[in-house]
Formats: sequence, C-alpha cells, structure tokens
Amino acid sequence: MNEATQLPYFRAAFYCRERKSIPVVRKFTRKALVDWECEERADDVLLCVTELATNALRHGVPPGRGFRVHIYLERMEKAIRIELHDSGDGEVRAADGLPGAEEEGGRGLLLVEALADKWGVGERNPGKIVWCEFTLA
Repeated sequence: MNEATQLPYFRAAFYCRERKSIPVVRKFTRKALVDWECEERADDVLLCVTELATNALRHGVPPGRGFRVHIYLERMEKAIRIELHDSGDGEVRAADGLPGAEEEGGRGLLLVEALADKWGVGERNPGKIVWCEFTLA
C-alpha cells in the first residue's frame, strides 16, 4: 500500500486510491513533523494534508491508480511544503464562496487557503501537483 522514501528533510510516500489511505497520510505527515521538531503548526499542516489527500482521492486519482505525498522541510526558508501528486486531469481551484449549509463538500480548498501561507497547483504529466506551504517561527 505504501512505498516511502526518507531523507533528512524530505519524505515521500505512495498511497492507493482507497479511503483508508487518508489516516495513513496523516500519520506519515505527523511522523515527519515530529522527527524534524516542527510541530508548532502541526494542526494546520495535518488538516491541510488531509484535505488535499481527500481531494486527490475523490477527484484527482483515476480508478486503479494512486497518489504521492511529498513533504519538505525547507530549513533556509523555515517552511514546511506539502505536495500531492496525482495523475488525474481537471482544474483545481477554491470555491468562490462558501457552499450551502446542507452541502457535504466544497470546503477543503477554502480551509487550505485560510490555513496555509501559500498554496497552488503545478503541472505534472499526467496530472497535477497541488501544494501548500507553512512558514515556521
């Protein structure tokens, strides 16, 4: 299910397109933050990685494929960068406004936009990279 790479300030892992991958992504991310002693924004980072992984799972990963999570500690810039790589097509953007109270989805990227210091979408062939960054004190 999970193939992981560990370097001093970089972690990467592959996850299958299945719901049970989401808590494993959170655990993987938390471990990196603890190992790097970067827990000051852990709640924000974990919420955002959960939202990005859920979006990849629901919208970005074609059936039979998976997604990759990359986590970087950029020591010089004092920042954590999270990237989700998927092979799906489609446009990624935050909603223009809040979804209705009865709607189940549509808040994930609004949360990422509110909690992360930066976020964006990069190209990948096939697919895309959705990323977010968190500045550390």
